[in-house]
Amino acid sequence: QVQLAESGGGLVQPGGSLRLSCVASRSIFRFDYMGWYRQAPGKERELVAGITSGGTANYADSVKGRFTITRDYAKNTLYLQMISLEPEDTAVYYCKSTSSTWGQGTQVTVSS
Repeated sequence: QVQLAESGGGLVQPGGSLRLSCVASRSIFRFDYMGWYRQAPGKERELVAGITSGGTANYADSVKGRFTITRDYAKNTLYLQMISLEPEDTAVYYCKSTSSTWGQGTQVTVSS
């Protein structure tokens, strides 16, 4: 099975911004539903944002208005633009498609 590679995490102050990236193979990227998930310490993994192959996006209530998921078909890359970050957004973020396995994730830490 295919494992996707996330990048773009880091340490940011409250109110800051980050953009996460995830590169996939063309076959996966063209047809799969793709999502960004996160897992905070002591909590279950949750869906943050997802997007269909047709471009329809859905978001967790906690990130609506702050996070934007997009997919660039020319680059086979999925993005998660995050603004107005809060300490509660601190987690390991994962990119996953319908047919991929879980990757290593990328750490996002929001702290002053």
